[in-house]
Amino acid sequence: MTVKHHFLSALALYASLTFSAQAFPLTVGNCGLEQTFSEPPERVVTVGQHETELLLALGLKDRIAATSVWFGPLPDALAREGAGLKKLADNAPSFESVVAEKPDLVLAQYQWHIGPQGEVGTREQLTSLGIKSWISPADCVGKSVTSASNGDGARTTPFTMTEIRHEVSALAAIFNVPQEGEKLNRALQTRIDEAKKRVDAQPQKPLRVVFWFSSARLNGDPWVAGDYGAPGWIGKTLGLKNIITSHDEWPAVTWEHIARAQPDIIVIADMARRLYPADDVAVKKAFLERDPVTRNIPAVQKGQIVVVPAMSLNPSLRNVDAVEIISRALATYQAQP
Repeated sequence: MTVKHHFLSALALYASLTFSAQAFPLTVGNCGLEQTFSEPPERVVTVGQHETELLLALGLKDRIAATSVWFGPLPDALAREGAGLKKLADNAPSFESVVAEKPDLVLAQYQWHIGPQGEVGTREQLTSLGIKSWISPADCVGKSVTSASNGDGARTTPFTMTEIRHEVSALAAIFNVPQEGEKLNRALQTRIDEAKKRVDAQPQKPLRVVFWFSSARLNGDPWVAGDYGAPGWIGKTLGLKNIITSHDEWPAVTWEHIARAQPDIIVIADMARRLYPADDVAVKKAFLERDPVTRNIPAVQKGQIVVVPAMSLNPSLRNVDAVEIISRALATYQAQP
């Protein structure tokens, strides 16, 4: 490579590039926008918990000026490191509050926050102020989100952790900590391998699973995971069969349809957010146990309901947390007579 390094967003190129210290200026392609970094960013605002956790995992707390969009607490491994981080908002911050932090980089987990119709603002607005931006590639690579919609969208190709590993390597290069990126990726793969061994040790026929995130109305159609999003990867990794065959990441599906599919396991999301009653795990469980349609589902009758952090069901480092939690639950279920 020449002194000016190019880091393009195509997955094939991601995999082939390596970075060394002081590889600047660095030109990076990300979700359709190419930007050149003359040096590592010093002040960052994160719009999305995944991006906050990724920087913490890379040892970059001192670069985080402020955070926003929180689904719940930090994982135990990052709780101490992330103590005292400034929060602009638990949900979407205002554009003015982001700019007031004088960031040189804004990291967003989702296009609907920083995108063509960004709830917070657009990348063009940030660029006009001399602020660079980054959207997690998992929210644009192999995914279609219309410019007129701020929804989750549909995936054209199944999500895999490869996309997260590529993001780890990319941000490690941008912040000039490539060794930390390599270390984090190795640790993630080791955890995945161990979870798979835990499940493989007690083989049985594929269990059917449904992943319930939340619902706009408790008695309405729940938002459950399609098989092309992060839960699809989680299920395949553990040998589970997702009963929802949809490319939409979180389609609304009737409970009658779910009950007819007879899932053996229901995975439900735990979050601090309270936009809807079904955001509460206790409310979810009570509904499953009392509703005349859901209470006869095998997973409910057998008590095979697994609670995982909401963050672990959207593309992020935390997908590995879900794999670990569910693999331990599976081992328990398989050990039962």
